[in-house]
Amino acid sequence: MKTIDELLKEVKNVHFIGIGGAGMCPLAEILISLGYRVTGSDNNDTETFRRVEKEGAKVYLGQKKENISDDTELVIYTNAILEGNEELEYAKANFPCFERAELLGAVSRVFSNCIGVCGTHGKTTTTSMITEALLDSGLDPSAVIGGKLPRINAYGRVGKSQNFVCESCEFNNTFLHMNPDMAVVLNIDEDHLDFFGNLDNIKKSFRKFCENTTKTIIYNGDDENTVDMLKGITGKKLISFGINNSTDYTAKNIEVPGGFHIEYDVYKGDEFITHIVLTVPGEHNVLNSLAAFIACIESGADKEKIKQSLYEFHGAGRRFEIRGTFKGITLADDYAHHPREIEVTLKAAKQMKFKRVWAVHQPFTYSRTAKFLDDFARVLQIADKCVISDIMGSREINTIGIKATDLSSKIPGAVQIDKLEDIADYLAENCKEGDLVITLGCGDVYKVSRMLEKKLK
Repeated sequence: MKTIDELLKEVKNVHFIGIGGAGMCPLAEILISLGYRVTGSDNNDTETFRRVEKEGAKVYLGQKKENISDDTELVIYTNAILEGNEELEYAKANFPCFERAELLGAVSRVFSNCIGVCGTHGKTTTTSMITEALLDSGLDPSAVIGGKLPRINAYGRVGKSQNFVCESCEFNNTFLHMNPDMAVVLNIDEDHLDFFGNLDNIKKSFRKFCENTTKTIIYNGDDENTVDMLKGITGKKLISFGINNSTDYTAKNIEVPGGFHIEYDVYKGDEFITHIVLTVPGEHNVLNSLAAFIACIESGADKEKIKQSLYEFHGAGRRFEIRGTFKGITLADDYAHHPREIEVTLKAAKQMKFKRVWAVHQPFTYSRTAKFLDDFARVLQIADKCVISDIMGSREINTIGIKATDLSSKIPGAVQIDKLEDIADYLAENCKEGDLVITLGCGDVYKVSRMLEKKLK
């Protein structure tokens, strides 16, 4: 059987099953820009579904085998498609089929400057920062991002250069299909243990990703797991960043005046490079932006244009995304679903001079909730008030027997309310002017802020 790289050099007609998915749409657009005839289907009539149609794809709403024409030469599907799907079963029986991650890997080898951004935390923000900075520097990148970037109102874009910025996710070893020219390694932490089992396996996957990288590795020199993972790596240009003086690039003189404002000086060794001012909250964004700065410098961007772009960067979708202030109550939403992510987000929120910070957390998967129960309880206490929803099991069955009350009972004063609608009602009755309400989780907890906004209006 031919590889997807070989097929992409031969075929012209590609069909996508699940073309409206956030990770599928940008890849379909890239293939269209490269001259492929693209068709696709989806069960949901979404903004991304219609976007890829406008870009030139022939799309079908609903999934059935008739969507696939006889002249189709290659089929791409998302792993969100369930077994037994009529269209997918027909495709696998009659055409070469590859999962989305395999296409992403092949696309990474099309560009001469593919930047793969990996790490347990901060991928979407850093990928977004790099994309915007290269765009503002006139380097016209293509991009595939794990969250919606408000600047382009999309999960990716098609550029006309050889620069390709790609969020590279470790879950299910998705990123091991890639061969980036430049890897950005933000951090390595215990996560997705239902797949990896333990930290050692996670580090082995990151190491393989770095070994697959062809030229440059930009890595967090302050992160012990990352430094340990890279030991013995040769044949690559290694560039470290951090906030201590042992790294190649260092963030010094960090100031957090409060609000959406943080600034620092960039040093390369003992040489002052520039002063960065950010308008996204949280000291964790110092490291994210420093990594982005280096990746852009290594891609040939001008430091002053990078600096200006980072100042004008206002965040990615669901990454401390401010929805607005209603009756004096500010509503925000964040994708944080790991204790470390929640910790840095709530610490950033507490620096912002609100009267009270409300954390509304939806635990995601039973295994993660059980594994990090005490850590979740510890970090959620950073907020002044805490509301815990029912656990979203996602792909899991609750064989552990864990309940949301197991978490809320460990947090003094926390309230446990199962349904999101009831949480919105509770917040509308109890929040006061000057409060910040931030929803935290990778499920559908973001709906609480939307419901609350309507109630406050």
